Amino acid sequence: MAMPYLMVRGAAAALEFYKKAFGGVETMRFEGPDGTIGHAEVLIEGAPIALSDEWAGAGVSSPAQIGGTTMGIAVHVEDVDTFTRRAEAAGARVVRPVEDQFYGERAATLRDPFGHVWYVSTVTEKLTPEEMMRRMPK
Repeated sequence: MAMPYLMVRGAAAALEFYKKAFGGVETMRFEGPDGTIGHAEVLIEGAPIALSDEWAGAGVSSPAQIGGTTMGIAVHVEDVDTFTRRAEAAGARVVRPVEDQFYGERAATLRDPFGHVWYVSTVTEKLTPEEMMRRMPK
């Protein structure tokens, strides 16, 4: 199993955001003596996500530190419309609004307040790759 590992400036605040905005369930937290988070885990719609505070001395850089992110997290959710509304109300920015997609999903793109990009979707149809290619806009 692969698990995304997010490096965050303000990991404790990020955990609270993920619980409020994404309905996350915190399953583990390891705090250092200074209050920074060395490792934590949260389940978002059953998907495990790990995170820690940034730590420049060890090459653990957050989006705030590097001025962007080089990856995104894709999560299939039960109801993308409800998920997106809750996330936006909690402070996520909608980069791409919820829309039906040719590949059989209803999907949106969000950016959390910590700089991470989330691709959230609900499967609406099970399609073969051939059917997706046929439906793909030209």
